[in-house]
Order: sequence, then structure tokens, then C-alpha cells
Amino acid sequence: MGRLVIVSNRVGSSLKSNEGGLATAMLAAFDQRQVIWFGWSGKVTDEPPGPTRVQREGRLTRMLVDLEHTDYEGYYLEFANCVLWPVFHYRVNLAEYGRERWAAYNRVNEMFAERLAPALEPDDILWVHDYHLIPLGSALRRLRVDNPIGFFLHIPFPAPEVLATLPVHETLVRALFDYDLVGFQTENDLQAFRDYVQREAGGWTEDGTIHAFGTSVRAASFPISIDTRLVAARAARAMSTRQAARLRDSLSDRRLVIGVDRLDYTKGLVHRVDAVERLLESNPQYRRAIVVLQIAPPSREDVSEYQRMRAELDARIGRINGRFGDPDHLPLRYVNRSFRQDTLFGFYRASRVALVTPLRDGMNLVAKEFVASQDPDDPGVLVLSRFAGAARELKTALIVNPFDVDQIADALDRALAMPVEERRERYETMMAHLDTHDVHAWRDSFLDALQHPDGIFTAGHPMAAE
Repeated sequence: MGRLVIVSNRVGSSLKSNEGGLATAMLAAFDQRQVIWFGWSGKVTDEPPGPTRVQREGRLTRMLVDLEHTDYEGYYLEFANCVLWPVFHYRVNLAEYGRERWAAYNRVNEMFAERLAPALEPDDILWVHDYHLIPLGSALRRLRVDNPIGFFLHIPFPAPEVLATLPVHETLVRALFDYDLVGFQTENDLQAFRDYVQREAGGWTEDGTIHAFGTSVRAASFPISIDTRLVAARAARAMSTRQAARLRDSLSDRRLVIGVDRLDYTKGLVHRVDAVERLLESNPQYRRAIVVLQIAPPSREDVSEYQRMRAELDARIGRINGRFGDPDHLPLRYVNRSFRQDTLFGFYRASRVALVTPLRDGMNLVAKEFVASQDPDDPGVLVLSRFAGAARELKTALIVNPFDVDQIADALDRALAMPVEERRERYETMMAHLDTHDVHAWRDSFLDALQHPDGIFTAGHPMAAE
């Protein structure tokens, strides 16, 4: 079996780490073969980057590349996060396109390809991740790399009329055709890709293969997931930790409502806080009966839109606590720092309700982690945005429109009042799905499809029923 070469913007720090997102999903999947993980080291320099650093830990080898300051700004801050991120999340009004940013984005992808290509062996399988690295496949092909290369997009793929607002939309989509397989989170994202190819490029789809630009690429949906049983076991253990005990003691028998999100304008935090205010206005019985804990670690603090949103959120939370708080109780607790995953799992298990209400999200693993963390005898309720990819799978959550403050408030009221029998039934349905659609099934389905092109759309393939 050849090596698996993973390429992503950032590289997981340890096989035993408590990182979230992509790192957690990928580290949980390394149990079958030797793995190389290539990407940015996280270090920014004032000079051209030095040699690629190699670190070995058991079956995992990391290859780390530094970024020069100007490249970091242009590739990461300005193009990836100020152009692609807002456009792919339908916030085209926030996109700040510039040719120099596009040039930096391509320059870093070319540099990554030049660093990675000499380290590859003929039987390696490459798996490239996310919007930072869309052109990497093209750069590798220009260097005569003919290994199988798959690409997985972790964020939503926008509708054609949204993507077309990006001046380089055609070049960007054309780059996806240099991969052997392109994976999306949901069928909606896959359909948006197909629609773009048909409307903008005059292409067509046949038996799962998409034809355009004089070539073709296979594409399918592969919903990312979690290590379900591991999360459940860690959550049960976490209830005995000091931090979980302190949180439970601080509640004084009040019910806990939790939200955990990066501080990002896509997460719907302002609407969520407004919904909490609406609930407390219309249901005075909750003012001293619940505690809403919003954990929101800051991200991309150099971007002006994030600074503006943080100030707006601070003001709203202060107003709500001023209106409904007492000297001995504040209904809304707001924490701007990260916690270890085990600590979060304990918090989830102690919660009666989770509010996961992004305005748009590729998947949202917090929703899945919350479900897996619950006590089967007394589970909490998930309130979930219809625009999170997880809503396509966790169908017995309370699904809401995250733009509708009243609907979120009503769902929160319903969740708080829900009898334990209904809570168990909803939990068991979601948990049954997560047991069979965990991170290992996600990995296996993608890599099987990449290595066995003829099997991806057969009735026996794991993704055929999605």
C-alpha cells in the first residue's frame, strides 16, 4: 500500500492532539498506512522561507514550509480569507478582490507544489484539502506529477451566480479539473458545481463524471464526520474533570444552553444572541432558569469585518445582561478563548440545548460532537441551522432558519420544554447515523473512490445512498 500524502494549509500538531476541525478529522483517520502531511508551518518570516522542515512521529511525517510575510498576507489573509471565504459563504459584499492578491495565492500554491513534488513516490496517493489550495493540483500536474490526486472542499460551494461575482471564477473552477476526484460536503454543493459547469462552461454530467474545458473530473459528496464512539467515551470521562464540575456547580440547577463557534460572521452569532434576547422577553420564566454559554475564540483578528462584528456582539451581550441580569446571575456568558476538546465534550454533555445556527456552513462538526457527547438516558437537544451541511444528516435536530430570530427563539423554547422521551428518540436516530457515518467511513469512502474510479457510483459503494 502506497503512502497517503495529505496537503492542507495547516498541519496537525500531534497524533494525540486536541485540535478541532480538519486536524481532528484527519488525525483520527491515520490508522491504516504511512502518512505524509504537508503544509504551512504557521511561521511567518521577513525573508524567503528556508528549507522544508521534516518531523516524524510514528507513521506520520510532517513536511512544514514557512511563508514570507508578503505571501502570508496576499495568499492567506487577503485572497483566501477576504475573497474566497466570503464569496463561498454567499457574502459577496465583503469580498475584496485584487489582482495582486490573486497572484500571491497562485504564487504560494506554486511554491508548495515545487516543495512537495520531489518528495513524492510513484505509488503515493495525494489528498488536497480546502479552498486555500484549489490551484495546487494544476501546479503539480505542470511539474509532471501523475499520481492520483483528490481534492476535498470543506466549505460550501456557491451557486453559479454567486461564484461568477469573482473575477477569476472560470480559472478557479478550471483548476478543479486537474484533480482525479473532487469531493464536496453535501449534494447541494455538488449540484452547485454541476450547475456552474453547465451554465458558465457549457459542460455536462454523465455517470458522475463532469465534462468541461476539454477534459473531465469525477465529483461526489462525502460528508465529513467525527470519531463518534471516541467522542462519546471522552465526553463521559470529561464529566469528572475539574472544569466540568466547576461549570455544573456554577449553574445552580439552571439548565445550560451552549454555543461553540469561531468568532466569524458566517456563524450567525448576532442573530443567535438576538434570539436569546427574544426568548427572555417573551418567556420571563427563563430569565433565572437558564444560562446561555457562548464560547467564541477570536479568529482573523486583522480583518476589519471581524473587528466590527466583535464590537457589535460585545454591545448586544452587554445590553442583554443589563436588561435581564441580576447581581447573582447573568443569563448570557460570553467567553473569547479556546478550550481543549475533552473540556468541550464535557460542556456538551452537561448542556440541555446546543445552538448551532451558522448562516452558512460546509458541515459543522460541533453539531455532530454535541450529539455524540450526550448522556443516552438524558440527552440534550440540538437546534441546528438548515444552512449547515450537518442538517442534511441530523434530521431529528430542531432545524431552523438562522436568519429568523423568532424561529430560533421558538425552537429554543421547544427544546427547553421537550420531554425526555422525545429527546431520547431524537438522539437515538441521530446517533445511529453517526455510528455508521463516522470519520473512518468518510476517509474510506473518499480514498476508495479516488483509487477505484469505476466503483464510486455503484449501488454497493458507501456514498451511493447519500
